[in-house]
Amino acid sequence: MIKRIIPLFSLVLFWGCKGSSTPQVLINREGRNIIADSGMVVSAHSESSRIGVEILRKGGNAVDAAVAIEFALAVCYPEAGNIGGGGFMIYRDPSGRTDMVDYREKAPLKAHRDMFLDPEGSVVPGLSTDTRLASGVPGTVDGMINIHGKYGLLSFRDVIQPAIDLARNGFPLTDEQAADLNGFRQKFIDRNSILPAFVRNDPWKAGDTLKQPELAETLERIRDSGREGFYSGKTASLIAGEMEKGNGIIGLKDLAEYQAAFRAPVEGFYRGFRIVSAPPPSGGAVILLQILGMVEPFQLKDLGFHSSASIHLLVEAEKRAYADRAEYLGDPDFTEIPVSGLLDQGYLRKRMEDFREDTATPSSEIRAGHPLRHETEETTHYSVVDPMGGAVAATTTLNGTFGSGIVIGGAGFLMNNQMDDFSLKPGTPNIYGLSGGSVNSVAGGKRMLSSMTPVILEKDGKLFMVAGSPGGSTIPTTVMQVITNVVDFDMDIANAVDAGRFHHQWLPDRIEYEKTAFDRFTENKLKEIGHTLRERESLGRVNAIMVMPDGRLKAGADRRGLNSAYGY
Repeated sequence: MIKRIIPLFSLVLFWGCKGSSTPQVLINREGRNIIADSGMVVSAHSESSRIGVEILRKGGNAVDAAVAIEFALAVCYPEAGNIGGGGFMIYRDPSGRTDMVDYREKAPLKAHRDMFLDPEGSVVPGLSTDTRLASGVPGTVDGMINIHGKYGLLSFRDVIQPAIDLARNGFPLTDEQAADLNGFRQKFIDRNSILPAFVRNDPWKAGDTLKQPELAETLERIRDSGREGFYSGKTASLIAGEMEKGNGIIGLKDLAEYQAAFRAPVEGFYRGFRIVSAPPPSGGAVILLQILGMVEPFQLKDLGFHSSASIHLLVEAEKRAYADRAEYLGDPDFTEIPVSGLLDQGYLRKRMEDFREDTATPSSEIRAGHPLRHETEETTHYSVVDPMGGAVAATTTLNGTFGSGIVIGGAGFLMNNQMDDFSLKPGTPNIYGLSGGSVNSVAGGKRMLSSMTPVILEKDGKLFMVAGSPGGSTIPTTVMQVITNVVDFDMDIANAVDAGRFHHQWLPDRIEYEKTAFDRFTENKLKEIGHTLRERESLGRVNAIMVMPDGRLKAGADRRGLNSAYGY
């Protein structure tokens, strides 16, 4: 039986509908797997979840809350929350209309195909992950300002102020955060000429207060001047100056010209459920919908939850989807991406023609398919549902934990190391083991391919689920398993999120699995039919919300990590 955390309860007065003569008392709930009546936020930290719910209580919608959460995560979850990185946000308004903002980072204008190779043509270790050259042009601030300007109800000042207060006043560290900061201490020292707020003489311990005054000042400039408070003026000068200290190539022109992009979401269906997610330059949704499309003709439920037969089926579909990823997916502003062809049902059936129920297909025998051309680890995800029925699924990242580890001197925020998400050299894997081809090669102004997979599901035209996960290359398969756990195996969202997971990404040719994912008998059976297995500690950290049949909201805050749900 899956262990649950008992929710904490506190009473909060909230005035009911207009004209009511007496105030209505609603219960503010906090925990992991809570149920709420009106609005809910699930994110990677209790402080950001609390702030999101406070914005909903003030009359904000899901976008207002999401923007407040994004800025709060930059303060209280520096491992992945950011203003020095980027991400993707899906919004579904109460009427069911959907939109997406792509605030993925871009390569600096001076970037070029061979910038991470030595004279012999080999990738230089660490250059794309640990240096100033590793950073793409940050997109988070522009993305938040644009999505809020288009859909927000409250003033921008109202939604960013809680993050400013959090940075200036500080927040208590958790055990895990203290350990992360202590473990990364020497890297912070080695990579920064000015020691950031994350470094102090004594080791951090749980309960210590982390204050970030320079970050508070940066957020205030954004509050007061909007986009110009980050992409020009003092903050931009500090970013460009930090780049000049080493081998960084982000300049003032890169910052001035960065623009987030609104894109039509990718949509698909699985057993009658409509799935809405992020298009390229995120490859996650295409992988997710390909896997689901390949397995839909099979009766997954009859095969049994985490039986060797169901795992084998899903793994074989995963291999084929990731082989297609390496060949076809990249930045749609630079390359035509055959999304419709990759998701065509006939194409997906053809991809599984060589599937054998009793034999693993070696990855060396799997190549990308030939779709018709139609007219695209450290990360964090948060989900929001507002009282009006609007919803947001957003995934944001610095790439590695604490990104490049380089803090902008005088501005107090970490930079990303997203340049490693390009194919630095065809066939050479990145830090997540993913290989790619020329479609995702480095070029100035280009967005690097991502695995982020924020999703919103509908059932019979009504909001059903909001979900997503961090995890680099494992994100699409993590989200896929939460969906199949609910749709095929009838789990509630809490059990679906907490269930053990497995993953295959074509190369390397092995199944990675959590210890709790399946038993020794199943492990041996998978080996008998030709699979190679490797146990790992955890896969993903899902934050999800499900709408129950009675209209109430059920949280699925992953047992893996600090994840926290707030609702009322």
